[in-house]
Amino acid sequence: MTNEPYRTSRPARMIDGIPRTLPSAMRAELPSLTEEIIAEIRRLIPEYARSMDGLYGETLRVGVTQCMKTFVDLVADPSAPRNGRDAMCRLLGEYEAREGRTLDSLQAAYRIGCQIAWQRMTKVVLRAKLPAAVMGALADALFSYVNELAAISAEGYRNEQRRSGQARQQHRARLLRMVLEPGVSREALEEVAEHADWPLPPTATMAALRPGMKRDDAEPGAAAIDGDILADLACPRPLALIPGPVLESRESALAGALDGYRIAIGLNVPLELAADSLRWAQQALVLADKGIIHSAPVIRCEEHLIELWLLSDMKLARQILRRQMGVLEAIPPNERMWLIDTFEPWLERRGTATEIAAMLGVHVQTVRYRINRLKEIFGDVIDNPDSRLAFELALRVMRLLPDEKIQAGSS
Repeated sequence: MTNEPYRTSRPARMIDGIPRTLPSAMRAELPSLTEEIIAEIRRLIPEYARSMDGLYGETLRVGVTQCMKTFVDLVADPSAPRNGRDAMCRLLGEYEAREGRTLDSLQAAYRIGCQIAWQRMTKVVLRAKLPAAVMGALADALFSYVNELAAISAEGYRNEQRRSGQARQQHRARLLRMVLEPGVSREALEEVAEHADWPLPPTATMAALRPGMKRDDAEPGAAAIDGDILADLACPRPLALIPGPVLESRESALAGALDGYRIAIGLNVPLELAADSLRWAQQALVLADKGIIHSAPVIRCEEHLIELWLLSDMKLARQILRRQMGVLEAIPPNERMWLIDTFEPWLERRGTATEIAAMLGVHVQTVRYRINRLKEIFGDVIDNPDSRLAFELALRVMRLLPDEKIQAGSS
């Protein structure tokens, strides 16, 4: 039997021809019938072959007793209350959901209980010498009753799944916030992670997400995101935490699930540094918006480390540019342009004038003149190793920010 919905007809009408003594005779069988059903269920279904001590055994015994007692009560009086039985059946379904099982075992238990109950009922009816029509009506009532029990348990199962799913999502949302907060202890994270059913990974990679237009004008969503990813798509700056490094296969799956988003993938870092990974990813989105780095659907920070480093503090980058290159502001624009074109390869390669001339496609004497002009402008500091590094960084910033105006400053 599968998890398909059951037909929920109830034995709500009086069965003709039943003597008043039959329900009493059936009640007399209940104690031993209950034990027989429990023993057979535990023998045939491995999931239930556990010690009967404690809450588990008590729940199973009460459940079987309640279900069989209510059936006999309904045979005697179709208006008999079902509340206690219904609550117990829902509880059994909830228990299966909490245990992480399907409903197959519980459905099998109901079938076993029905078969054994019918065998015992047949003996009682035969002793009472009731007509075959009464026996047939009792059989229909019993099998319909078991279908009803299974349907109620399935309802409890689904309700618990919804509750546990919502609770798990709430714990995961809280865990994501905690991972990104400074100063949260490992013990606190582990406690919430246990409730979230999310093992804490040694490393993580953060992704910053930018909503965009999804194909077919559909709204992007998180339904297809891998279950081990913590994500918040509802916040103003959507984000996701991916356990471990993001390999090519994971990147493809993430892009497919979030094809309505631009994704910036941060660096893989120890879990306690996840906030840094997120900060770099968010910065990558900003740089992509400005056209400083290539604006692809998926941006990997590891491919843009220099840009992220140099522009991690834009104000400081401008200060480097002003202090190192500000003296060029007094140079006419055309001369400034060809001086910069020569300055960068000369710093990076420290090659001969001949090599630089070949690279730039100009005469060697032109290169020598430009180098001498640079030394005249910047002075001896141009040969200092630390200053040379600062000049290289300033030239890189200048290339990344081509529209940035060079303000006058000291060299």
